[in-house]
Amino acid sequence: MAVVLGADLAGTELKDVIKDYLVAQSFEVIDVSQEGQDFVDVTLAVVAEVNKAEDNLGIVIDAYGAGPFMVATKVKGMIAAQVSDERSAYMTRGHNNSRIITMGAEIVGPEVAKNIAKGFVNGHYDGGRHQIRVDMLNKMC
Repeated sequence: MAVVLGADLAGTELKDVIKDYLVAQSFEVIDVSQEGQDFVDVTLAVVAEVNKAEDNLGIVIDAYGAGPFMVATKVKGMIAAQVSDERSAYMTRGHNNSRIITMGAEIVGPEVAKNIAKGFVNGHYDGGRHQIRVDMLNKMC
């Protein structure tokens, strides 16, 4: 599993905090950020890299998290969640099989961001009764 990170200018500093944290936890991290990219391009780059392997996960950071969320959910088969707390990050993996989360650097501080990343990458899809909704989501777009 690789954790794919991306950020626009507003999210770069927080992305680097998360990147350092995940590397220290021995996760494979792929940073697709490129200087000057808009959140749309960054998010699409993360989605493309996440889709290269079934167990890849992605985290996109901009100022508020809403823009990348909207972009990611436009891609058929991609389930994403905008999160600003640890519990939501963990639960979206367990109940929704989200493969991408988005967050805002203007909303989430460094310590909470590390805990969000931890909850997300350590979460596991529960399947079972949740699969009905996941199948519905995957049929959209």
